[in-house]
Amino acid sequence: MLGGYMGKVLRVDLSTKSVREEDIKEDVARDFIGARGYGVKIMYDEVDPAVEPLGPENKLIFATGPLTLTPAPTGGRYDVVTKSPLNGVIAGSNSGGFWGPELKKTGYDILIVEGASDKPVYLWITDSGVEIKDASHLWGKDVYETTDRIMEDLGSDKKIRVACIGPAGERLVKFSAVMNDKSRAAGRTGVGAVMGSKKLKAIAVKGNKRVKIARPDRFKEALKTAMDKIKTDAITSEGLPKYGTMVLNHIIDANGLYPTRNFQTGTFEGVDKVSGERLVETYLVKNKPCYGCPIGCGRVTRLPDGEEGEGPEYETSWAFSADCGVDDLVTVIKANYLCNRLGLDTISTGATIACAMELYEKGYLERTEFSGEPEPRFGNSEAIVHYTEAIAYRMGLGDALAEGSYAFAQAHGHPELSMSVKRQELPAYDPRGAQGHALEYATSNRGGCHVRGYMISPEILGTPEKLDPFSTEGKAQWVKTFQDLTAVIDAEGLCLFSSFALGGDDYADLLSAVTGEDYSVEDALKVGERIWNLERLWNLKAGISKKDDTLPPRFLEEPLPDGAAKGQVAHLDVTLPEYYSLRGWDDNGVPSPEKLRELGLE
Repeated sequence: MLGGYMGKVLRVDLSTKSVREEDIKEDVARDFIGARGYGVKIMYDEVDPAVEPLGPENKLIFATGPLTLTPAPTGGRYDVVTKSPLNGVIAGSNSGGFWGPELKKTGYDILIVEGASDKPVYLWITDSGVEIKDASHLWGKDVYETTDRIMEDLGSDKKIRVACIGPAGERLVKFSAVMNDKSRAAGRTGVGAVMGSKKLKAIAVKGNKRVKIARPDRFKEALKTAMDKIKTDAITSEGLPKYGTMVLNHIIDANGLYPTRNFQTGTFEGVDKVSGERLVETYLVKNKPCYGCPIGCGRVTRLPDGEEGEGPEYETSWAFSADCGVDDLVTVIKANYLCNRLGLDTISTGATIACAMELYEKGYLERTEFSGEPEPRFGNSEAIVHYTEAIAYRMGLGDALAEGSYAFAQAHGHPELSMSVKRQELPAYDPRGAQGHALEYATSNRGGCHVRGYMISPEILGTPEKLDPFSTEGKAQWVKTFQDLTAVIDAEGLCLFSSFALGGDDYADLLSAVTGEDYSVEDALKVGERIWNLERLWNLKAGISKKDDTLPPRFLEEPLPDGAAKGQVAHLDVTLPEYYSLRGWDDNGVPSPEKLRELGLE
């Protein structure tokens, strides 16, 4: 078996309550690496793209990578792969913390959950066995309560790690999350709802096994090189450790692409009050790194009333502040804590509330629809906290909001006011202010997403080199390369933030040393391209097509009205055809037979 792998897949059928082990397939491991890549291959081989996302035929795959659990910097990631109930695409949601490495310690690289239980259950996985345990006493409890109760039930061992859903997942909120270690989230694409549809409340893991590194001496060299780069890079050694991801608030606002009031403008007058600098001055307690992370961007915070928790991160601080026109950091933190406890994706939650606010202010949302609830208008702090909880429990207007901003806006006759791509809400960067990022949004295989080709890095932050954000020249090639590289990083089990300091050569060297299989940079990127194309093929079969590779009309037709990017619109008419051509796809975005043969996907 290749180094870096435990060599086993665990398959659990909740309908029949059966459990079985399978061997990792070495050819798949070589061609798709692991985590997101291996998970996508399982989905393509085993799940009909036409399947009902919340039906028992959909599968829920938890997958680690070959670098998960190793000393590789940020080697604590895992992916959840399934069909998204939010938008019907092949979903992949990535999380850090400590759960992924602990799953691997039990001897399994991948967990496949099939079928659906007729009553609430949770899984207890150790390196000596697997149990399907009753979870009736946990159903209805929040993430923190569930985690604490499971640890008590199993002996209060602090080394037990729990991934679970909250009330939002139980109620099938379309953007509910799988939470692990209480406050880390596989947040996007509604993977928590799929877990809830299977009546699977939690997965507790505890193991003692170690992962084998094929070439220890070569790995030490690759590790030293990577660590030296992370320790000397300004973003990974200074910006992120000091301010967390909220170091971006002022930077993005200054560049004029800080989405405000449902992306109506690109600057926010209250940015100072909700910035990373303000968080450090007021409510930050300490940094909290994930497993094997030398960066430590996680935040532990405490409110004036004594409540303590993790976060917020940049996307969260934006979603509940600028996007909703609110400049109260306490409100942002409270909403973040609620999302962690209730199991919600903070981006989609805040963005869906912002969509409702614009609908209301433009007269498309009647007062009778939220009778007795706070007025959903921009700047209303009370509405932020109220509707976050209402969404999780599907109370009042929250029941409709729980379907996502696109479904909500469409039901009110104005789907164009949902700032989403492929029906998933966009994160905290206005695409009009960065042409490459606009293309990345439009072509993302999981819908509106910033972490599958983070073009903000070169276009705004100047890493690995500074690009003109308003130019379309060369952006299609940059997007393709970033998308392919990100697929490799995800598949290896590393954090995307490592890419601020590391390049393709570092990822190839670490992978080669751990697995014992020689990967050049070109080989590694070819794996990323293979993953991307297989996701595309799955989505095409699910009904996603060229018409979905676009942006809301606002970004194509309405120039930004203010800030450094004033007057800009997104030029997909220029970048998208070039992108298709570079990918080896036809004019309709379908991979050509030649490209599929080249990638071994024919």
